[in-house]
Amino acid sequence: MLPSLSHHEALVYVMVMMSAVDREMSDDEFARIGRLVQFLPVFDGFDEDNLVHIGHECSAQLAAREGLDIVLEIVREALPEKFHETAYALAVEIAAADQRIRNEEIRLLQLLRDRLGLDKLTCAAIERGALARFRR
Repeated sequence: MLPSLSHHEALVYVMVMMSAVDREMSDDEFARIGRLVQFLPVFDGFDEDNLVHIGHECSAQLAAREGLDIVLEIVREALPEKFHETAYALAVEIAAADQRIRNEEIRLLQLLRDRLGLDKLTCAAIERGALARFRR
């Protein structure tokens, strides 16, 4: 049986998943997740003190057998459809932060897009916006 998450927790799982896709989750990436949680209206009412615990839970799930597939399913089940694009945007935000999108990150974005039933045009617009924000 899959654990049940709030939409806040599911969105954090998405960001942790993207951060961990290259097998390393840096302090900078976790700090960025923390800033997004503090800043974005979608996280209103979320207890930020739980962030580290939720990150550890997600990491443990990812490390399990078929962990990525399970976490994607947990996220899909937990998120109302109105937050599917938000989840994708948060994943792109984490991936684009270092101005390099790795193959593993591209693959995870594809899996997330497919699991959440997002169309390619919407995803391309989200990706383009993130790249523009991080351009130097």
